[in-house]
Order: sequence, then C-alpha cells, then structure tokens
Amino acid sequence: MTSNPRTYDVRTYGCQMNVHDSERISGLMEDAGYVRATDADAADVVVFNTCAVRENADNRLYGNLGHLRPTKLKNPEMQIAVGGCLAQKDRGDIVKKAPWVDVVFGTHNIGSLPTLLERARHNAAAEVEILEALEVFPSTLPTRRESTYAGWVSISVGCNNTCTFCIVPSLRGKEKDRRPGEILAEVEALTSQGVLEVTLLGQNVNSYGVEFGDKLAFGKLLRATGGVEGLERVRFTSPHPKDFTDDVIAAMAETPNVCPSLHMPLQSGSDATLKAMRRSYRCDKYLGIIDKVRAAMPDAAITTDIIVGFPGETEADFEQTLEVVREARFASAFTFQYSIRPGTPAATMADQVPKKVVQERYERLIAELEDITWAENKKQVGRTVEVLVAVGEGRKDTRTGRLSGRARDGRLVHFATGEVTPRPGDIVETVVTYAAPHHLNADGAPVSHRRTRAGDAWEAGHTPKMPGVSLGLPTIGVPAPLPATTGGCAVN
Repeated sequence: MTSNPRTYDVRTYGCQMNVHDSERISGLMEDAGYVRATDADAADVVVFNTCAVRENADNRLYGNLGHLRPTKLKNPEMQIAVGGCLAQKDRGDIVKKAPWVDVVFGTHNIGSLPTLLERARHNAAAEVEILEALEVFPSTLPTRRESTYAGWVSISVGCNNTCTFCIVPSLRGKEKDRRPGEILAEVEALTSQGVLEVTLLGQNVNSYGVEFGDKLAFGKLLRATGGVEGLERVRFTSPHPKDFTDDVIAAMAETPNVCPSLHMPLQSGSDATLKAMRRSYRCDKYLGIIDKVRAAMPDAAITTDIIVGFPGETEADFEQTLEVVREARFASAFTFQYSIRPGTPAATMADQVPKKVVQERYERLIAELEDITWAENKKQVGRTVEVLVAVGEGRKDTRTGRLSGRARDGRLVHFATGEVTPRPGDIVETVVTYAAPHHLNADGAPVSHRRTRAGDAWEAGHTPKMPGVSLGLPTIGVPAPLPATTGGCAVN
C-alpha cells in the first residue's frame, strides 16, 4: 500500500522573474513526486520565493513565517523553505531569526530544492545552501506553467548596471545571455501546446547579446520569435533606455505579432537625479526614444516606472519629473516612494528626503498620472480592440456578466459577453464604450469570439508542464554565448 504524495504550496513575492522562478520551483517539486496542495494552509511543504527589492520585504517574510510557526509546532512533519533574493541576501540569518524554517536556498540553486528538503527531513536539521553562481541556466529546469495561454520566457539573467538604488545585481550576478536557439525552442514548445502570448524576460532585455558582442541581437530575436507559427502575441520586459536602439523599434513595428506596447522605466525626469542614480541616459534621450516609437507605432501604449524622493531630489527635480510625465503621456506607471535598501550606494547618500515630503510629492505624481492615463484611455472609446481573455485580470461582474482580459497594447479591458461564452485563452473583439484611469469597459456584445487551443486546455483543467529545454540548439544568426552562470530579476 502506497502513502499519499506530499503536497506543496509556493508563495511568490516580487517581479516577473520571481513569478517565472516559482513556475520552475513548482515543476521541480512535481518532478520529485510532490503534488500541488488543494488547501494551501494544509500543504506539507510551503515554499516562499522572496524579493529583496520591495519595501518592507523583510518584515513581510518574517511576518508570514511567524504565522506559520503554530502550524509547524502542531505538525513537525511540515517543511518550510525560503528562497529568492532575500534568501540570497540574509542567508543563514533566516534560520537564526526563524528556527522553524527547514531549508534556505538562494537565487542560483533553485534546482537543489527537492534534495535540500529530503536532506533536511533525513537529518532533522535545517539546510542552508547559497551558491554564488548558477551551474546551469534556470530554463533548463522543469517548469509548471501557470497559464494555458501566456508564458514567460527568460532570454537573459543578471544585470551589468550599477544603479545606486538597486540591490539586484549583487544578489543575481552579472548578465548572462541564453542561446537564441534555446529561447526559440521554448517558444515553439509553448506555442505547440496552445500558448498564444509569450513575454521575453530579462533584467535588461535590450542589452541581450552583450556577452557575444552583437548589439543587434535583441532586434533579431524579436523578429525570429515573431516568426514562430501560431504565436499571436510577443511582449518583452524590461528594456533600459541606455541600450534602446533603432533596430529594436523597427523590429517591433515590422513584426506583426509583436504587441504595440512598451514598458520602459524612466525612474526620474531630472537629469541631476538620473546622474545620482547612475542611470546612464538623460531625459532628452528618453523622450527621443518615445517619439521614435510613436512615429513607428502611433497607437503604442507606453508604460514606465518612477521613483519619488530619491536622495537629494529637490522640488525643482520633482517638477522636472512631472514635466516629463506630461510630455510622455504614459498609458500607466508603476510608482514608488524611495526607501533605503541596505547594501545599496543610495542608502548612505546625504540629503535623504523626509518621508513627509516624499509622500506629498508622491500624491502629486499620482494625481498627474491619473489625469493623463484617463485622458489617454478616453481616446480608446469607440475603438474595436482584440482581447485575450484572462484569469485574475480583474473580475467577473456577477451583475453585468463582464469578463476581463488584455488588449494587444496591454490595456485592461472589462467586457460584456453577450450570448457568447468565452473561456480564458479565447480571443474576442469588442468595442470600447467607457474609459477609466486604469481600465476600459466594453458593454456591448462582442463583435467576434474565437475559440482557441489555449481555451480548450483551460476548459480541460490543465496547464502546460514542460521539461527543461535541452542545450546545443541552433542560433538565429548570432554566435553562441558562453554557458550561463548567474541569475536575474526584472527590476530595471
């Protein structure tokens, strides 16, 4: 008689790279014989995949670990594992602060997790393993995809930038580029399973090719990915303005399935603040890129990241940020109040901006952005948009029967279903009837509804389970890089 398999639950914090890493963690666990817990609170193994970039990351982790302590005391066979950026940073301190944790693993050794869990059970002692470099590129690991219709695909890991506010390079290492053939093989495998949209991931995607000396490699990769039969949407995140080149704009505009959307972090509209941040571009260059993108793709939706209250930021600096925001006309923005990250150069800079001042500026920025994004969204009213129906992108309104999804430009659309019954992964065309600052509504019946293989897979109740992508595949006209040895994160 065989015992029931042990169950697991993965809890993720942070960026898109962390979300994709959690898909790999899930794939590893299932390859090792675990099954996903139907009741997360009753899982035999709980894995925290942590972030060290977000504010209060430490407090959030240790608070959640504290909530699990009574459960662990009642059930000593339960195991708790902590991985990701915060684990790479805090290392053995995690077990000292929370001695009921069983395993701590870093950003470079995700693949060791099942072995570390088994070793901790056998030895009845905590296992802490933090490597300084990857032994294999993480995409060679098995992956349990969370979506039938959209997938993350890593093209590089690590970061060569030295932004003074960011701790990621010290935790994830220098940039290493993945073989183009491996990237295409993963995209083709996803597409063969019905996936309609892929997002190419990297800490700095448009510096892809730096390791093998081809500054045009990312544009080539976009064109090659766009040529994969059956793939309907290609996105990427995040680029860096200093590396953004005209050939990438041309590739975006000339490749039909590359979406007319661009997320390009600004961080600040003040040249003085950008210099203090070690952001090696200035506002004129940034706005020049936006002008070129819109000349090539007039309907492109451009989104960004902005930090308020960086050390030394004056009222004049902040006003310059507002001016750039007004000129750029962003479709949306991720906004952050600067907070000290121990271990970063900015943490010890003079002229830290008082919290009260940061808050006041932040509220002014939000108000400005709300006006702009609402005005930009109002321009969509009356347009017919193609929506990829999604799970978790908003809500199904029980009163109106609306579902949600993303338009090709990335905007969130809540749409009425009329007489049709779209499934997550299906495609509908619908007419925008109302605009809000952060979403669009389409209250009429869809113009069209296309059932897809992704929708079939969702209806059948399963998502793609992929093995690691093998090595030694052909390239797309660029030399093969050196073997990857480090990891990355999509905070730029």
